[in-house]
Amino acid sequence: MSSNLHRRDGDDTPAAAEIGAATERWLRGLAAERDLSPNTVSAYRSDLAQFAEFAGRVGVHRLEQIDRRLLRRFVAGLSEKRYARRSIARKASAVRSLLTWAVKTGLLETHPAYDLGTPKLDRPLPQVLRAEEVAHLLELPPADDAEGTRDRAVLELLYGSGLRVGELCGLDVDDLDLRSGRVLVTGKGRKQRRLPVGEAAARALTTYLEEARPTLLGRSARPDHALFLNARGMRLQRRSVRRILEKYLAADGGRVVGPHALRHSFATHLLDNGADLRSVQELLGHENLATTQIYTHVSTERLRAVYEQSHPRA
Repeated sequence: MSSNLHRRDGDDTPAAAEIGAATERWLRGLAAERDLSPNTVSAYRSDLAQFAEFAGRVGVHRLEQIDRRLLRRFVAGLSEKRYARRSIARKASAVRSLLTWAVKTGLLETHPAYDLGTPKLDRPLPQVLRAEEVAHLLELPPADDAEGTRDRAVLELLYGSGLRVGELCGLDVDDLDLRSGRVLVTGKGRKQRRLPVGEAAARALTTYLEEARPTLLGRSARPDHALFLNARGMRLQRRSVRRILEKYLAADGGRVVGPHALRHSFATHLLDNGADLRSVQELLGHENLATTQIYTHVSTERLRAVYEQSHPRA
């Protein structure tokens, strides 16, 4: 590899070719370009720091010193340490993405990881609740206190509109238009989509806004525009939504699933009842149809189970 690297702007100093410095420069640009969450940036940084530490132990500190053999040793070492295949694939993907950026910006002339092999992943089918399980769950929050009224509205909206937990927690009051039955959701990459709000969710939200939210808001010294508030009158966080769901499922003795299972159930139940895949893709906010197609496999498995249980010749 030639050490005469291209220089395209003021940041392309020799230090920028050091693995750690290149990582930070790439992450700054990536975070700005794709509006990534702090958690995603932190995960990239952690994976690449692990690679940089591994490379440093064998005397590799700069991008141009990285070769295919080093990358294969890194992946093999992760496997020997019994990392999960999904974790290995994620770490290898982070390194590959960094090197792709380095080639595009002229810090590298060739890509040493273009054919780097990673473990093949068996994509697990998402956890899906049966329609009767969801109906029972939505009846569990008590209606005689502010938290219970909020919890019912949270669960109804998660299932009724298929929201991601982060999307739900990011909602402000002004994003909800109950008169038209729509909610404006900001998804991944700051992309917005306007989703329908079902009648059951609209009723739960109306009750929450009229009776429970003012009570929760009164517990805060500082007004918050968030739609869903915690017990201290602050914006509800993702971990709190998980605890809310787990609390009701555990108390009822049902199988405990994460809040994303309600989104999975939303998509699967739509397909079970005849919705077309493209419409479900738009509702979920998936960029690629292939991501949505996993739910067709869930529906197929459910149909097979029904067939095997019900058909006399199965």
